[in-house]
Amino acid sequence: MPKPVKTPLELNEPTLIEPNQLRLDSQNPRLILSSRKTPGEDTIIQQLHLEDELDELLSSIAANGYLDFEPLVVLDEDPSAPYTVLEGNRRLAAIRLLTDRERAETLGINVPEMDKLLRTTMEKVRVIRVESRAEARTFIAFKHINGPHRWNSYAKAQYAARWFKETRDDNPDATLDAIADRIGDKHATIKRMVAAILVLEQADRNGIFTVDDRSTKRFPFSHLYTALSRKEYMSYLGIDDSWSAWVPTEDPIPQNRLTRLEEVLHWIFGYKPDGLDSIISSQNPDIKRLGEVLTSTVAIATLNDRRDLEIAWEQTRPADTRFSSALITARRAINDAVSSVHAFDGADRGLLDVASEIKEQADLLHDRMRKKSEAKG
Repeated sequence: MPKPVKTPLELNEPTLIEPNQLRLDSQNPRLILSSRKTPGEDTIIQQLHLEDELDELLSSIAANGYLDFEPLVVLDEDPSAPYTVLEGNRRLAAIRLLTDRERAETLGINVPEMDKLLRTTMEKVRVIRVESRAEARTFIAFKHINGPHRWNSYAKAQYAARWFKETRDDNPDATLDAIADRIGDKHATIKRMVAAILVLEQADRNGIFTVDDRSTKRFPFSHLYTALSRKEYMSYLGIDDSWSAWVPTEDPIPQNRLTRLEEVLHWIFGYKPDGLDSIISSQNPDIKRLGEVLTSTVAIATLNDRRDLEIAWEQTRPADTRFSSALITARRAINDAVSSVHAFDGADRGLLDVASEIKEQADLLHDRMRKKSEAKG
């Protein structure tokens, strides 16, 4: 198929062009892919579908036609290639799928039927060309970080980190505070996010973890930047308590702590190559509990052996607390069994044996506790 002839675009002048003159942005902050890969359009479309509820946009365009409410922002990066879409990738991805049902089927994406007349609304789209990515930054960042179409935390962090690095190349004294002001977000939040991106990049460069290695489809990036703001993780990974307040630097984790970084990332995100699931069920309370585990060598050994956060976390609690908690839990379980004993029909002798064992253990427990209590008295 011959390459489409590109319609010449004046800078900052809205123009209607055919979608085949556009290409999706491989640097889109929404994409959750290893930095070692340059994704093709099919991969980008699949990622946008997974992360950004593309189904809703597909249904809307199929029902109403393409509504040209805002121009796509494009960049002429390569004279021999289509224009790169900096803002509007979801819309372009939806058009690609709605105009190529066979492609959508290959990608495993369900596309709604669309009236022929409505399909004509996708024949041309309005675009506006900018001179550089930097020119479009403030608008795109504000729209997606604190505006009406918010990105997830990973996309925000990716965008801010890339902006910071490119700014720093021109100005070594550049700070994230200025970027946070232009984005419209809190300085501390942006710094924590960018610091976490730098940790992920360090892990990727050292071959210990990439985002492609995670065990789940979605990427709970907030788990990481929340963890890295807690003193237990900082101590375990060898970084200063106030590190997120500094100007972010490459390789924030000391070389002699990379093995520990690998452990932490595998615990938080899982590790698909080895078939390991994440031990984090929910950010609260699991991130806090994992941090507490990191303060105890016994708890860490238990976590490595059992890969069960609840069991490992119990090792961090004082023995008397564990005992009283276990006793109360046992009482609750016995009460539940007693309240439903009418369901026992007497046929399963194995259950009677279990009850006998519980009775023996309870008698032993009571005898030991009574003796200690009498000795205290």
